[in-house]
Amino acid sequence: MEEQQRSEELEEYAVVLDYLSTGKSFSVKSEPVVQLVGENKFTLLEAVPKEGAAIKIGDLVYIGKNERDKISLIKSRINYDTLTEVAKKELPGAITFIIKKNEKRFVDVFNVAGPINIREHSLELLPGIGKKHLKAIITARQQKKFESFADITARVPLLQDPVKLLTERVLVELKGESRFYLFCRPYIKRTY
Repeated sequence: MEEQQRSEELEEYAVVLDYLSTGKSFSVKSEPVVQLVGENKFTLLEAVPKEGAAIKIGDLVYIGKNERDKISLIKSRINYDTLTEVAKKELPGAITFIIKKNEKRFVDVFNVAGPINIREHSLELLPGIGKKHLKAIITARQQKKFESFADITARVPLLQDPVKLLTERVLVELKGESRFYLFCRPYIKRTY
């Protein structure tokens, strides 16, 4: 059971946030480094590219268990503070790309999200959603499930762009500024 859950958490694809062809300036070893954000759980990773692989910021690359075409080795999972400034700047765009690419999965968040406890609903964790928006979303989804982001925007009055709300929430989680995690696995710094 735990093995199956662990394999579900592994990322298959990731978006390139930064490519350092000569590695990090403070690194002892001068090997190329790629910083990535995973498509499934928005896991931040550092990897070594295959020699001669053409890698550009914004590329979607395969990082699963099978033969990889551009990534040689996943070095480690990293936290938000470890990202380069370029990677931090690219991160919101990469998150938006992932959310739009997986529209059905993220629209379903609005269709099935439930309460966290007796006082708070998980949708209220999205920036800009308070009690009024929550009530409007729940009423609309009871009449008919949402089918797209455009459908959410059309049926819930005065709600900001749902993609933007989701992107902002993922960023909050990646920065470690939340008690609850809807989309990311929390980064736990290991101390040995």
